[in-house]
Amino acid sequence: MPGALNGITVVDASTLFAGPLAATILGDYGAEVIKIEHPVKGDPARGHGPAKDGVPLWWTMLGRNKQTVTLDLGRPAGAALARRLLAEADVLIENFRPGTLERWGLAPDSLQEHNPGLVVARVTAFGQHGPYRDRPGFGTLAEAMSGFAAITGQPDAPPTLPPFGLADGIAALTCAQAVMTALYHRDAGRPAGTGPGQVIDLAIIEPLVTVLGMQAMAYDQLGTVQQRSGNRSVNNAPRNTYRTRDGRWVAISTSAQAIAERVLRLVGHPEVIDEPWFANGVTRAQHADELDGYVGGWVAERDLAEVVAEFEAAQAAVAPIYDIADVFADPQYQALDTVTTVEDPVLGPLRMPNVLYRMSATPGAIAWTGRPRGADNQSVYGDRLGLSADELADLQSRGVI
Repeated sequence: MPGALNGITVVDASTLFAGPLAATILGDYGAEVIKIEHPVKGDPARGHGPAKDGVPLWWTMLGRNKQTVTLDLGRPAGAALARRLLAEADVLIENFRPGTLERWGLAPDSLQEHNPGLVVARVTAFGQHGPYRDRPGFGTLAEAMSGFAAITGQPDAPPTLPPFGLADGIAALTCAQAVMTALYHRDAGRPAGTGPGQVIDLAIIEPLVTVLGMQAMAYDQLGTVQQRSGNRSVNNAPRNTYRTRDGRWVAISTSAQAIAERVLRLVGHPEVIDEPWFANGVTRAQHADELDGYVGGWVAERDLAEVVAEFEAAQAAVAPIYDIADVFADPQYQALDTVTTVEDPVLGPLRMPNVLYRMSATPGAIAWTGRPRGADNQSVYGDRLGLSADELADLQSRGVI
């Protein structure tokens, strides 16, 4: 079946990791994605993280569904070739420091003079404006500055950073959604591609602030600053991780009042349900020690399978704490095909995260894994843009591609 984004061309000139992942998401749903890499350095993801048989695993996923071309955008001949490519594209995703594209003669307004419908997504740590705009930055800085690290970890322990690219991942989802919003604005009610494009200014430090919820309003209206509370919540209890008799861990949440009541009946303490403080999540959280004692004691007397089965029978919310091996083995993830099998030319059958969501009429798909650097130079520059073999050879000899 055709992808939902068939006919949309995305040029991905970004690296590490928000911009490239946004382009991957768009490619998963049918967009034609052309990945630009430096001719010598390549994409940094090719050297990031583990590899097997010389194949970088990060790149294998991040580069999926992308045509890969090499191009030195900092050279005049490279910038000229990029302008030709972008003259017929729908989207450019880039994450160079502010002012870099302008210095290369690739400013968005200049590109849109030749392609008025072009959507330019600019993904940087701090955005295109403000006193920090020129600072280098990665997602870790966003996790620190957004307030996430300040509330993560135990109360008597240091602030905790996530051991993965949380801010980059959230920024990637935000970027993909922003691109689709801009494309809808461009095309809604008009022949496709005939409306105006626009420039998206996405600062990685911002989306996490929204994901963190009501902190800004609570500070503005009440003057409160959320503190670290470990696995507990300031908004409901019991909410924690609990160890089972066989040494496994489960997570329990009682965000809904009915669930909290079911949990306390299940663990043998229905009497607390009638306490005035139990009727509200915030006041329940003030009695977290007591509630955790009841729930933790009950869980500790049972193996994981029994805990899950009894919670399920009581229609209360519980989940085992999984590592990735457990994810692979879980029947629900298997039914959803959350981790799917893709054929890689070197590694053979390869398991990787599937497309993000299922669509009934235009499902996404992983057509191929990350390709070798410059694998599509001929098809993009030769077949698409019409460069001759001699022109391509000359560009290659000069290090432009």
